[in-house]
Amino acid sequence: MARVLSVLGTLLRGLVQCACIVMLTFLLCRVMPGDVVDVLGLEGGLTAEQQVQMRHDLGLDQPLAVQFGDWVTHAVAGDFGRSIRFDRPVMDMLATAVPVTLKLTVLSFAFGLTLALVLALAATARPSRLFDVLIDGVNIWSIAVPTFCAGVIAILVFSIWLGWLPVIGGLLAPVLIIGLDNAGQIVKQLREELKEAVTLPHVRTARAKGLSPWRVSVFHVMPATMGVVLALSGLVLGSLVAGSLTMEVLFALPGLGSLTLNAIHGRDYPVILAAVTLISVSLVLINTTMDVLHRLVDPRLA
Repeated sequence: MARVLSVLGTLLRGLVQCACIVMLTFLLCRVMPGDVVDVLGLEGGLTAEQQVQMRHDLGLDQPLAVQFGDWVTHAVAGDFGRSIRFDRPVMDMLATAVPVTLKLTVLSFAFGLTLALVLALAATARPSRLFDVLIDGVNIWSIAVPTFCAGVIAILVFSIWLGWLPVIGGLLAPVLIIGLDNAGQIVKQLREELKEAVTLPHVRTARAKGLSPWRVSVFHVMPATMGVVLALSGLVLGSLVAGSLTMEVLFALPGLGSLTLNAIHGRDYPVILAAVTLISVSLVLINTTMDVLHRLVDPRLA
């Protein structure tokens, strides 16, 4: 019962966070200096009378509470409106951008988590100075080298100087850069947890039975650290979303990052609201899901 209440409390906290993020995002979009009408006016496409009429047609002259209520009502029904600058349904634009971001995120997370697990398990099954150096090196890389700087260097070296990778639209470099950064955030802590798990009684019993080091590490040591793996994965997934958006802009990938940046430049409120809300709510859902799984795996957190 205590575990069920703990999980329900976590879910409720996640819903409250989502609601607060949506309200804050809407407010920030409205208090930004200038709007899409001002942008179009500066471009010479609207007269003063047309600007006033356009604000009225878009509902920008109504009180914030009314605007927010209208937006939420339509958003709950899956209607995020139309892009003011491109006159396209926002949902269509999101449907084009989300798969790109999702693909980059999934591939980067899979590569980073796999690399961290392999290094940590290898260092546990076959302790050696080489694995310790590799783990320290990956960890230091994630701390000392920002992904944006690594991306710029990758473009200069592998795309411009060597010509091995495309400058625009390539996935290989972003996946490797983000994945390596994620692995560095996980592998050091995971290695320390595995060191402690090796001393557990059931692990010593497995070793006494003559099981191979790899079998002991994978089937006896690793399950004892699943709570830590889930906790670290949640932290990494949160930073992974932000890192993916940066890489999209840098490598000109048509994902949520590029879509959001272009919308901010053009003060395209419907697109900004939909994209930022989707990104923020996704982060909350990721953290909430990982928290729930962690509580289910580890009864001590209930």
